Amino acid sequence: MLELGDLKLDLLSRRVEREGQIIDLQPREYKLLEFLLRRPNQVVTRTMLLEGVWEYHFDPQTNVIDVHISRLRSKIDKPFKGKQMLFTERGAGYALRYDE
Repeated sequence: MLELGDLKLDLLSRRVEREGQIIDLQPREYKLLEFLLRRPNQVVTRTMLLEGVWEYHFDPQTNVIDVHISRLRSKIDKPFKGKQMLFTERGAGYALRYDE
């Protein structure tokens, strides 16, 4: 089980929930969230995401990361007003944080 604040990801059942609500994720969104949850409060670069989630060892020069981050944010942040967890660190990457 990976947890950060009220966000929980069960590695065995592949179930994700926040505030007790089940969140339905696509396989790549799940893998992206797992990658971020294993590095809480750490800035994760685009290169780290490409290698760790997509298994690319080069930059394909696409917006694939931006699209998946946006989709993930719409599922884990937007339904929970005022409790953002997924942050964009301009010029650096992304970070998953939980501030009470």
